[in-house]
Amino acid sequence: MGETRLIQGRYRLLEVIGRGGMGEVWRARDESLGRHVAVKCLRPLGPHHDQSFTRVLRERFRREARVAAALQHRGVTVVHDFGEADGALFLVMELLQGRNLSQVLEDNKQHPLPVPDIVDIAEQVSAALAYTHRQGIVHRDLKPANIVRLTEGTVKICDFGIARLGADVGFTSRLTGTGVAMGTPHYMSPEQIGGDEVDQRSDLYSLGCVLYELATGVPPFDLGDAWAILVGHRDTPPEPPRTHRADLPAHLEQIILDLLAKLPEQRPRDAAEVGRRIGAARIVPAYVPTVIGAEPAAREARLPSWTHGITTGHKAAGAALRTPPPDAGAGLTGEWIARPATGPTPRPAPETPQDPPEEALAALAGRHDAGLSLGRLGRWAEAGEVHRAVTAEREHLLGPDHPDTLASRYEVAFTLSRSGRAADALREYTHVARVRERVLGAEHPDTLAARQETAYVLGRLGRPLEAHRVYTSVLAVRERILGADHPDTLRCRHNLAFNLSRLGRLEDSYRAARDVAEARARVLGPSHPDTLVTRYEVAYVLGQLGRWPEALDCYRRVAEARTRALGPDHPDTLAARYEIGISLGRLGRSAEALEVYRDLIEDRTRVDGPDHPETLRARHGLGVNLGRLGRWEEALAESQDVCAVRERALGPDHPDTLVSRREVAVGLGRLGRWADALTEHRAVADARERVLGADHPDTLAGRSDEAHCLEQLGRGREAVELYRRVAELRGRRESHGT
Repeated sequence: MGETRLIQGRYRLLEVIGRGGMGEVWRARDESLGRHVAVKCLRPLGPHHDQSFTRVLRERFRREARVAAALQHRGVTVVHDFGEADGALFLVMELLQGRNLSQVLEDNKQHPLPVPDIVDIAEQVSAALAYTHRQGIVHRDLKPANIVRLTEGTVKICDFGIARLGADVGFTSRLTGTGVAMGTPHYMSPEQIGGDEVDQRSDLYSLGCVLYELATGVPPFDLGDAWAILVGHRDTPPEPPRTHRADLPAHLEQIILDLLAKLPEQRPRDAAEVGRRIGAARIVPAYVPTVIGAEPAAREARLPSWTHGITTGHKAAGAALRTPPPDAGAGLTGEWIARPATGPTPRPAPETPQDPPEEALAALAGRHDAGLSLGRLGRWAEAGEVHRAVTAEREHLLGPDHPDTLASRYEVAFTLSRSGRAADALREYTHVARVRERVLGAEHPDTLAARQETAYVLGRLGRPLEAHRVYTSVLAVRERILGADHPDTLRCRHNLAFNLSRLGRLEDSYRAARDVAEARARVLGPSHPDTLVTRYEVAYVLGQLGRWPEALDCYRRVAEARTRALGPDHPDTLAARYEIGISLGRLGRSAEALEVYRDLIEDRTRVDGPDHPETLRARHGLGVNLGRLGRWEEALAESQDVCAVRERALGPDHPDTLVSRREVAVGLGRLGRWADALTEHRAVADARERVLGADHPDTLAGRSDEAHCLEQLGRGREAVELYRRVAELRGRRESHGT
């Protein structure tokens, strides 16, 4: 494999960047898409494997690789492709720019990491594990070398599905009679050592081992003899981390010890609970244990035969990816319509006479990463506060035009957008785009990223024509530089198709979305999440065109494909089910829609919790369809409850809160309570005017609702005056072409 410079006529191998027990990792160029990738070439199948075994293995490889490729989460390394060349199996993955935790510890001379770094890593790894475990996938080989921290602070887990493949071939988690020694035992769970069936709780034990080492500088059983390490995992309570490091917070120590419980049932319930406890520990000084361990059951003294002859291996070390060169391209990661990474970029020399202190810059980089972590947890208000503070300090130390200052200001804009403050977000994005264009150039990826986000918030502000102009100009550059089928180009084409529907160009939107779906199916595959998100958009436009039977059919096919590719509890699968309910309601099949929403609410509550925005969205849909069935008392009660929760969780001016408040007003009107309905409609319109502007379509719709209530109350003159004002604002808006 090492002599093959071009795999399958597409992936050109450039240099070896890692070696391990399973084979080699190459930096390569995807000649088809013009991007750099990592290609893991697994060890060729030897003559000791018979043909029937080889056939089974290849099929198993394809199945596991498909599972790995279907994982779409910010904290999981993306698998782009897989196949076989010259008798060796290979996987094509995104090329990461960063250091794995083994290298981070080595760089730190095996000293413990700062507590904020440990907490940040723990939160991100917990979130990634919670996602993959919901898909029914267990990693089985979680260790520092398989966790990479990117230069901008994102933490990613590598090699999902690969450990299980390695076990089949015989060169990872246990011996299979081939005589190949097992890898390091420092991070293995007791049940894995005993050869028992493992589940997600085995990954939690391994996470405990990793966090123990990050917190203390040594694994929980740092012994020279492999047998002693395995016995330690199985029988010996670990020394409390604070015996190695007195300044470690007690609550963090307790979380680590809970993860290291010998019996799976004594560990935290799941990775989501671990993440919640770590997040709570940021603000709660005292720790209250949630896992009460029992005495370990007596275990058989003899370890399984497969452990004989093993060596300890390296703790927190081993072959792994080097930091790739600056021109390494990024693949599709995280969110389907992802915002580009905007972490710190190489710093030019500041114009001040003296360089700012490195310690101060490092502290700001850590706080920037902490803000990103808060955002990943959906804590947008807190994330915004962090990013605003870091922006001010970076501006003071580095200047307002420095890339790091602009990176923080970009994140301020993103938190504003996610918090429903689109107008404020637009101001920030516009500033960042203008300065980046002057400093970095109009065609720099960071400039294009800021301009594309500007277009997005323009669309949300009801200014789709301006958004269209920005999208088309960004798209022209992306097509010229990257090509029509590059993922970043396709992402821009997708957003442009969505914006065409806002312009009322529904047929154009439908054709554009359909073309992007076909291109993504060709480039990425028909079941790739990015392909499915565009098919979802096709269904949305079909609904806007009134072609609801086709939309319903399309949403159902997307939901089925996402269930197969991502799992039934994946947020995107659940989102497609929500749209099925919308379509049924639009078709007058509200009784069926109620059943869809009831099932969806149950699943959303189980997966995300009762107060999650998507759980509340499903409850909102339930209330709407209760009203359609004439059950207005029930509909009003549901709407009032959802509105109260949204106001508490999201704020009174959040778009979702205002939608609920309007539904309350509709219910009051249907029950003849027009004075109360007027109060609610007026409050909605006032809030929208405050946030979106007086001439925004949503504001104007709210004023029309207000005028209708005035009519019902016999206040015709006021109603006519309000209708006239709405018509003037709408006409003025249309004359300006916005």
